[in-house]
Amino acid sequence: MHQHPLAVAPADIDHMGHVNNAVYLSWVQEAVVAYWEKVAPSEAVAQHLWVALKHEITYRRPAFLDDAIIATVVAERVQGARAFFSTLIKRGEDVLAEVQSTWCSLDSDTLRPSRLARDVVRRFLPE
Repeated sequence: MHQHPLAVAPADIDHMGHVNNAVYLSWVQEAVVAYWEKVAPSEAVAQHLWVALKHEITYRRPAFLDDAIIATVVAERVQGARAFFSTLIKRGEDVLAEVQSTWCSLDSDTLRPSRLARDVVRRFLPE
């Protein structure tokens, strides 16, 4: 599990006065990549890039300028070159959004799908 603080910028606010739904996608990407960079060894970070394949977002409550928001990311499973993450975006105890996402690991040189080594996967998903 990884907890990642998020900042609401004035540009994130839409015509309705709250964070635009599209911003949540960038927050999820920021949080998942930060999780990867924190937990994976530096050589794995250098060897792999991540591309989002799918995001399923359930919006629960709006976020506003100056809110203190935390994204909690959990690695659910790895299957081949794909990794599945769950991200919970909260303001205090209030759940703002729940996100299920699927990512593909790419080799940083060839840009082709690339499986993660077992020892790297174990850092995220202990047996």
